[in-house]
Amino acid sequence: MSIPRFYPIFDSADWIERLVPRGIKLVQLRIKDADTSQIRAEIRRAKKVCAAHDCTLVVNDYWQIAIEEGCDFIHLGQEDLDTADVPAIRRAGLRLGLSTHDRAELDRALALTPDYIALGPVYPTILKKMKWHAQGLERLSKWKTRIGDCPLVAIGGMTIDRAAGAFEAGADCVSAVTDITLNENPEARVDQWLAACEAKG
Repeated sequence: MSIPRFYPIFDSADWIERLVPRGIKLVQLRIKDADTSQIRAEIRRAKKVCAAHDCTLVVNDYWQIAIEEGCDFIHLGQEDLDTADVPAIRRAGLRLGLSTHDRAELDRALALTPDYIALGPVYPTILKKMKWHAQGLERLSKWKTRIGDCPLVAIGGMTIDRAAGAFEAGADCVSAVTDITLNENPEARVDQWLAACEAKG
């Protein structure tokens, strides 16, 4: 199994409408603190854009709505996993990505045979407060040795300059958030990311 090498994460359909047309082939919609109707509307908008541009949409957390809206891919964090009905997700035919931060979480994730495993934060991140310190490239290599053919996503503090090291350490894919959304020219930054990741392909 394989996934694209560049995997941005956005918190709204607005970002997806703005940037997916530039050539993004895998994108996550991660929305926090919104009601069900808002979430559903955002997923529908994002799904429409992704379908028009041959991009795979990954929905973070809201697996019931993702199933109801006919989505293809769900991402779950460890807390999400506590309450998610993984057999229902699989019966609906959704692919599954999982976050991991330590060995126990990795073992838990591998037992579910996910379609990718994410390790983070590889570098310090300003996106959210986490109890884990930066994992570093050495742990990426250890994770890749452990998970074998399962795609490994590097996330957390990732920039284009840091992406090369992540790929060399064993990551199959690099995920970026604030390096794009806080950039003064997000469109140009996405173009740079796509070029850099294709060069490593």
